[in-house]
Amino acid sequence: MTVEEIKDTYSMRDIVERYGLLPNRSGFIPCPFHTGDRQASLKVYERNYHCHACGADGDIFSFVEQMENIPFKDAFQLLGGTYDKPTFSTRLTIYKSQKRREMIKKERARAGRKRQLNCMLIGVYRAYMDRSEPFSDIWCDCYNALQFQLYIHAELNELEARW
Repeated sequence: MTVEEIKDTYSMRDIVERYGLLPNRSGFIPCPFHTGDRQASLKVYERNYHCHACGADGDIFSFVEQMENIPFKDAFQLLGGTYDKPTFSTRLTIYKSQKRREMIKKERARAGRKRQLNCMLIGVYRAYMDRSEPFSDIWCDCYNALQFQLYIHAELNELEARW
């Protein structure tokens, strides 16, 4: 059970009565947290309590904590709460798989941008070669650049085939 489920299950009155303290018609009981209480000074509300003499107040968990002198975790379990802490290895595995998916997604986007730029450069180099005189300096430079871009294009195709 979670904290909210426990609070929905038990009222403050139920918890007080567990310890043998019966509220009067006004909802007051003698405060168990201080001594010398001649009149009932702790008011029990539906979800919490407040002592008008010593100032103690809280919810069902803090009442059990103070009555039993235990930490919250123990009071939570005493009232029927379950505490399942996920293991580190489980969280680490989830984190790694999420990171891996993010990295693959970014790598695919990066490869798509490279492919788009590569195709654009191949078109530019072909256009320059068509306008230039064959075997001129410009034509040779464009031919070499085109060969390099075609090589990169083949590598991008091979990379995409592996995915």
